[in-house]
Amino acid sequence: MSYTIRLLEKYAEMLRIEKLIDEIWQGGPADAVPAHILITFVHNGGLAFGAFEGEEMVGLAFGFPGFSDTPQGRKLKHCSHQMGVHPKHRGKGIGFALKKAQWQMVRQQGIERITWTYDPLLRPNAALNISRLGAVCNTYNREEYGNMVDALNAGLASDRFVVDWWVNTRRVEQHLDAENYIRISLDDYRKADAQQLYTPETDATSGLLKPPEGYALPEQKLVLMPIPNNFQTIRSLDPALARGWRFFTRNVFETTFASGYIVTDFVQNHGHSYYVLTDGNSTIG
Repeated sequence: MSYTIRLLEKYAEMLRIEKLIDEIWQGGPADAVPAHILITFVHNGGLAFGAFEGEEMVGLAFGFPGFSDTPQGRKLKHCSHQMGVHPKHRGKGIGFALKKAQWQMVRQQGIERITWTYDPLLRPNAALNISRLGAVCNTYNREEYGNMVDALNAGLASDRFVVDWWVNTRRVEQHLDAENYIRISLDDYRKADAQQLYTPETDATSGLLKPPEGYALPEQKLVLMPIPNNFQTIRSLDPALARGWRFFTRNVFETTFASGYIVTDFVQNHGHSYYVLTDGNSTIG
């Protein structure tokens, strides 16, 4: 690795996070997380990490303690609010390394669960959060952040997955063992009779993938949900089509989650990407 991960605790380091957030999301002052808020987080149980190439900060992650109401009562968790890598430094495993550092420190704090949000239509985010890290999800929030103004989200409903990362489980430990973990392929899921809920179509004019008119209700223990590989490209070239994908997948995810399904995997095969959802009455391996 040509980079290092550091735990950040000083105000000057928070200023560097603030600057890097703007470079990544390009949201301007309205979207900034002020350094004085960040330092308050880290001095009161929160955690902030920086990824450095030499002395240049190229990635960041930060979060803070929170609570969730569960059937067993109110439970402590770590809320991972933001994680990002500068566009020039993506594809180097930096996001994975930042999350692994977060995993180690949260475990030391005695907390069992980390939650965060992400746009379920972004393939790289799904590949990291679900496939590589082993997070799971059965919560879909509409318009989580209202009308967002940054360059990556403006003009689109800010629907989000809220994922659960159970840091002390065998599942997560296996996923983090990148060298030895054997991932299940799309072919494996098809051999297990996974039900594909719909098949996207290709627009004859633009060549962009578009959602179908409808979808099948989930009936099998395993179901597959395709998403576009290049949603940000679709968003930039055809905003109306991007909104179509948002509203279509919103409907499918809300329906399957309401039926008791949980996102447990994300697989890619021959240029196509699929969420894998498992019936909640089944064992999550």
